[in-house]
Amino acid sequence: MINKNLYLTRAQLISELGRCLGCKTKPCMNACPVNCNPQEFIAKAKDNDFAGAVETITRNNPMGQTCGLICPDKFCMQACTRSNIDFPINIPRVQATILERYRTAEAAAHPKLPANGKKVAVIGAGPAGIAATAELSKLGYQITLFEGFEKIGGALNLIPDNRLPFEVIAKDWNFVDDPEMIELRLNTQIDTPASLLNEGYDGVIVATGEPNSIDLGIEGEEYAVSYLDYLRRPEQYATTGSVAVIGGGAVATDCALTAFDFGAENVEMFVRRRVSDMRITNEERKSLLDAGVDLTTMTRVKKIGSDGNYITLYTGKNRFNQGKLEEIPDTTIARPGFSLVIKAIGSTAPRQPDEDRVIYAGDCKHGGSTIVEALASGKEAACYLDEKLIP
Repeated sequence: MINKNLYLTRAQLISELGRCLGCKTKPCMNACPVNCNPQEFIAKAKDNDFAGAVETITRNNPMGQTCGLICPDKFCMQACTRSNIDFPINIPRVQATILERYRTAEAAAHPKLPANGKKVAVIGAGPAGIAATAELSKLGYQITLFEGFEKIGGALNLIPDNRLPFEVIAKDWNFVDDPEMIELRLNTQIDTPASLLNEGYDGVIVATGEPNSIDLGIEGEEYAVSYLDYLRRPEQYATTGSVAVIGGGAVATDCALTAFDFGAENVEMFVRRRVSDMRITNEERKSLLDAGVDLTTMTRVKKIGSDGNYITLYTGKNRFNQGKLEEIPDTTIARPGFSLVIKAIGSTAPRQPDEDRVIYAGDCKHGGSTIVEALASGKEAACYLDEKLIP
């Protein structure tokens, strides 16, 4: 049964398809990091050629359904010509709905080159790693995909199930997986990527994301839990009390909404800048307001304390002075009474330069990005390695 909260109904899908102007300049495609062509797949769907629409989507995007559920509105939707008339077509949701309803093995099949006799190791089964694997398998490489955790998806697994069920990630992967060309090894940590070159691999792509939470750098930080730990196992931090989330991005939003799902009575987000500066989509902003999350903006958390029962935040107010954010003197106050504090200001990874046959991709190379940018990076890394191995 199709999840009504995630996908368009058939009537909604037909309505959205009918709004497309069929722009010959294809601004939606030009705005997409993986060069997916909404103009083409919408045109085919309007002609009731849903198999052709699936082929178009999956041609350039190996995780089209996952992308359709969580891709932000700053790419194809922002470029949609329809927004100059009324409002943009919800292209990502159209894409996800088409794949959920109409994708088959035949429709999603794409030409592949014959095996070229070369082996490549891909480290990390997040979006960048999956994209690299998909691209390399089409180019004829034998691939081993190493993943340190018990399931694929990488940072996608931190997204709450009500926004991205794991079954969607698995479904995209099932259409990428090729038992003859791809071996997936879960629960396998690779600490020295270059060592794989001595184990029979001709090249290595590293797509390990950003596994380290950014510290706040303040006194009492040990009383806060990182968003990485929280979103992996939110049930371990369930509380009926008040929850503070430090941060104002998409991950902080997921933390705030998840806290309500796991019993919090009140959730407050502490954001250093303005609401308009928060790097979240309009849909995410609406979700925060609908859930009743308290947005405390222009506020800096300076210290965290605990009396053993409750946690206290010491905060100061910020202001802009000639475009530069600064703290307003003498505005520090104590905010007691929190049962849980989550720090969600981002993550990081040591930046490593590409080596001769060890290529980095995704967030571990470019920093935090969207799923579609990570996919584009993985494809780019695969093509770059291919050029090195088969000039």
